[in-house]
Amino acid sequence: MPTCSLNQFFIIIAAWLLDAFIGDPERMPHPVRLIGTYISWMEKRVPQWFANKRAAGAFIGVVVPATAYLCTAAIINAAFSITPWLGAIASTVIIYYCLSTRCLADEACAIYKELGTGNMAAARQRLTRIVGRDTKNLDEQEIVRATVETVSENTVDGIISPLLFAVLGGAPLAMAFKAVSTLDSMIGYNNEHYRELGWFSARFDDWLNGIPARLSLVLVPVAALFCCPSGLLASFRIGLRDRRNSPSPNSGFPEACFAGALGVQLGGPCSYGGVVAHKQLIGDKKHELAADDIKKAVRLMWLVSGLCLAVFAGLNFIVQGYIYL
Repeated sequence: MPTCSLNQFFIIIAAWLLDAFIGDPERMPHPVRLIGTYISWMEKRVPQWFANKRAAGAFIGVVVPATAYLCTAAIINAAFSITPWLGAIASTVIIYYCLSTRCLADEACAIYKELGTGNMAAARQRLTRIVGRDTKNLDEQEIVRATVETVSENTVDGIISPLLFAVLGGAPLAMAFKAVSTLDSMIGYNNEHYRELGWFSARFDDWLNGIPARLSLVLVPVAALFCCPSGLLASFRIGLRDRRNSPSPNSGFPEACFAGALGVQLGGPCSYGGVVAHKQLIGDKKHELAADDIKKAVRLMWLVSGLCLAVFAGLNFIVQGYIYL
């Protein structure tokens, strides 16, 4: 087996383990925050260079991930030129920065903890860290629904997608994907201010998450088999039936699979900036949403993350081995 294949295999595993045990310490320097600063700078200046915002948005949507890719590749190449060990460490740390399993789990569990103490105000405040909807007047069931929806949706763009791109193109491609994801979260909104400037970033993010979202139709049900009674069949059935019941072309896939596995119903009215949006319902209401569903969703997310690691890293190991035979 070639050394480069073996190195990549262990780099991805090491990055996943770093994320699982360390997560994303808020005070720790983070390249994604640097990308966010870069996007803010581009947002202020680039529209002045173009006749219309759509052209400016396309420019930002291409240049930001390209810059992230090239800078990451330069860092990795420089590290490998010094010593292979330093290159492997740099690759591991950068891929680790692109994963969000521990961060998602910690945020969701913090909300669960606040609900357990009956501190609704603190739970609503904590929820604002992971959702864009209005949280001020949400009751317990609505807080749980928002949390489960966010955990399920971000299982794709925070776990499945970065792992897949890390396998396909190493740390540079994973960081380029993260740049696109950050662009979408910052300017990819369908509102008056960002509709023209963020259109390209939103479409680019949808395109990159297209295959990973559809992979969730298999990954989530298989993972559900290990934590939910009859999880595999229910998750797969609801995933196929309700995958289109979301305004996002991708979010409905993991949300429907999670809803089926947990036996809950997601979707319904949500308020954004005081404007109520009525989302289609996803899943069958076998029981009312309760705080324990947050714990179940987090457990399912961890299982999906581990399954992704085993499948993607394993396939990379096998394919690279055959290529070099």
